[in-house]
Amino acid sequence: MPTAKVHRISAAAPDDVSGIEAAIARGDIQPACILAIFGKTEGNGCVNDFSRGFAVQSLSLLLRGHLGAAADEVCLVMSGGTEGGMAPHWLVFERSEDESGPTPALAIGRAHTAGLRPEDLGRMGQVEQVADAVRRAMVAAGISDPQEVHFVQVKCPLLTAARVAEAQARGATVATSDTLKSMGLSRGASALGIALALGEVPPGALSDGVICADLNLWSGRASCSSGIELMGHEVVVLGMSHAWSGPLAIAHGVMADAIDIAPVQAALARLGIQLPHRSREAAERIIVLGKAEASRSGAIRGHRHTMLDDSDISSTRHARAFVAGALAGVVGHTEIYVSGGAEHQGPDGGGPVALIVPR
Repeated sequence: MPTAKVHRISAAAPDDVSGIEAAIARGDIQPACILAIFGKTEGNGCVNDFSRGFAVQSLSLLLRGHLGAAADEVCLVMSGGTEGGMAPHWLVFERSEDESGPTPALAIGRAHTAGLRPEDLGRMGQVEQVADAVRRAMVAAGISDPQEVHFVQVKCPLLTAARVAEAQARGATVATSDTLKSMGLSRGASALGIALALGEVPPGALSDGVICADLNLWSGRASCSSGIELMGHEVVVLGMSHAWSGPLAIAHGVMADAIDIAPVQAALARLGIQLPHRSREAAERIIVLGKAEASRSGAIRGHRHTMLDDSDISSTRHARAFVAGALAGVVGHTEIYVSGGAEHQGPDGGGPVALIVPR
């Protein structure tokens, strides 16, 4: 019976894979068992964040040294931006075999898509491609009930001037020629694809026109991060399954706004974690995955924020730092995976948060 393992490893730089290599040398990680690696890298998280591509290249070289061409099957999901106190780190997800643990347990499934045509980005073509990949990843995870899915991480593409020009040269139109705006459209379409696959949004409610426009449509389990380093999608489904055994469990909550930590505390309680933590060692074992976005109302619980008015720093960078700080205060450490830009990922100004803990 498969067993999930998750290793959180500190990173000194986007190319610092020494911690993963050391874990492999010790036998703590089996390269052939790696399904996915998530990374928080210290770039700006915007179109020109090359820390993501640098990290992907470094991880790919490491994996190819152990796996050869099979390294291409590993989903590499890099999220740029470690503003505030958020610590750069890797999350390595493994599937091993061990029938001795309790069940149900954390289950992991992955899927890749073909390259997305630039003209489909931010439109229903992307929604449907992601929905199909989520369904395939659920099958790979042994999860048949969408209610047992607690987090879906998608790495999605963005548009560059060259990609826009290529589409236009073929006579195609794109959803936007603004490369920064394309990041949000890509995240939004991917999130609605997740919502469609999980039954959170009915098919009849979806169209090109609602993407990043009707914010009443959202998924409580979607996390989407766009990047220049790919044109397809990397999809990782995390949930609970009776087909898996082991010590790890996952639960999720949805923050209604940037300081709404009650759903996170409730999810921890469902996992048997009592707050406040009795030891730093226990707190360090909690893995946190979350989304963050500045509320479009320009306020948090009636008080004005300036995240949307800062022309020097993107609002996504403010939101990542703010929410990561709130979550760090809950779990007691700063190696937290918070991704910015939460279009259709939770309610406006809020976002999904998943927690993985050993039972």
